[in-house]
Amino acid sequence: MDTENRTPQGGNERAAGEARAWPQAEAEWNAGHLGCGPLVLDLRRKLKAMPGGLLRVIALDISAPHDIPAWCRLTRNELVAHDPASCSFWIRSRLDWS
Repeated sequence: MDTENRTPQGGNERAAGEARAWPQAEAEWNAGHLGCGPLVLDLRRKLKAMPGGLLRVIALDISAPHDIPAWCRLTRNELVAHDPASCSFWIRSRLDWS
């Protein structure tokens, strides 16, 4: 499924004008314009500190919409939602960090 158009419930884009209820994150991190390397290193550290928690990441780097979903798939962290309008990603940290 294309995560760019995922609603919090995992369906398709809602009708124009319909309000969205984005997930309530336990923590928020504004990664600004960090590129892929520094972004995923910091993201790993933050998620590892909160197993099972939900983190909202605001990432302004142009490649973030591709890098973050791919990183989540590779690391078994769940990309819960993505809001392209606010450059926000809600990621649930996996439980089994070692």
